[in-house]
Amino acid sequence: MARVVASRVTRQTVGAVADGAFKVLLGAVGIAGAAPLGRLLGTPVWLMAVSGVALLIGGGIEIGYTRSRSMRTYTRLMIAYDSGWVLAALAGLLMARQGSGAGGEVWMGYQTAAPILFAALLIAAPPVRTPLEPRHPGSGARAAST
Repeated sequence: MARVVASRVTRQTVGAVADGAFKVLLGAVGIAGAAPLGRLLGTPVWLMAVSGVALLIGGGIEIGYTRSRSMRTYTRLMIAYDSGWVLAALAGLLMARQGSGAGGEVWMGYQTAAPILFAALLIAAPPVRTPLEPRHPGSGARAAST
């Protein structure tokens, strides 16, 4: 008898997919508008483009791992990512208020490194066991020897 395992879509899963989709969208906008956004933020065009690529990759990986990683892992990574985002934005804003031209570079530098780190930590996280998987290797049913 075959068992069908229905995946349960929770609000947390929808949130993780939405977070990844937002990063993909932001990355596409960053690439498409690298020159005007770079001028607006006072950052080099190459940094805007690299940041866009990093966001595309990170968001894609985030979406791709939603079924195989725990939502607890996702939640922790999203909290860390967003906390760092706020700190980088505040640091960039303070630098800009003091007349430094590096505020945009600090913020976009974070947008370049953080999605890749998020993706790497997500990939390295242990996969979620399905109810049908044994707890320990070799603890499942053994083939009868004849």
